[in-house]
Amino acid sequence: MPESQLVELKDGRRLEYEVHGVQDGPALVFHHGTPGSCLPFATLAAAAASRGLRLVTTSRAGYGESSRQAGRRVVAAAADTGELLDALGIEDCLVAGWSGGGPHALACGARLAGRARAVLVIAGVAPADADGLDFLTGMGEANLDEFGLAERGEAALRPFLETQREALRTAAPEDLAAALTSLLPPVDVRALEDGVAVDLEAQIQHGVASGVEGWLDDDLAFVAPWGFSLDEIAVPTSLWQGDQDLMVPPAHGRWLAAQVPGVVAHLEAGEGHISIGARLMDRMLDELLALSG
Repeated sequence: MPESQLVELKDGRRLEYEVHGVQDGPALVFHHGTPGSCLPFATLAAAAASRGLRLVTTSRAGYGESSRQAGRRVVAAAADTGELLDALGIEDCLVAGWSGGGPHALACGARLAGRARAVLVIAGVAPADADGLDFLTGMGEANLDEFGLAERGEAALRPFLETQREALRTAAPEDLAAALTSLLPPVDVRALEDGVAVDLEAQIQHGVASGVEGWLDDDLAFVAPWGFSLDEIAVPTSLWQGDQDLMVPPAHGRWLAAQVPGVVAHLEAGEGHISIGARLMDRMLDELLALSG
């Protein structure tokens, strides 16, 4: 597996990234969930490689070896992605985001329209101030606690995340389902037992190894204005959401499906937050490639 690398951004921050798959193939930039890091899921890496894609993964600001960008908004991911593309000599790319990565992928669709050819959103979070959406309804208990504290600000949220970090950074993959019990329907538990837990635990542990800053800033960014309008998205978008999801409830997917211009949306019966990407990644990438032209 490739080792993580660092690129220095214009403002002096460092951005951690990895490149997998076909090194001269079309690029797919993937935005990880919350918390997470640049370590990729095996299902994603295999699906990308089998389609001749060059998979580029990053650790968002504050995660892993990436420098913190305190006060960042969701839109900031687009500028960081653009700078990374410049550093790698990549003119255009496909963009994907899972869970907390979904809004950041949408930001690229809005602000990198000349370079992002198509966007894939997997169980992505909707804006907290979305008109006609109750942001918290349908979430599991742990997310209700987390986002409730995020709405109160950093001082209220940080102690909660520090406690969660201590539990996650020492957990074995087989312990992950128990640590996330209030957020997992049976279909997601089965996905973890089938091997996803190893990748997810490694991704989270790397992301929070040096602290909770990335996780904290993600949560605060989700409950604040994102810094761009969904109306700005001018590239084809594929959206996938499971109807059993307790992390990002189905209502978020339905709301985004009604708001993102020209989106091709899939509300998958019987799928959860984790299972949908673990089991349907081949279909997702095939559609993303078709939409990209």
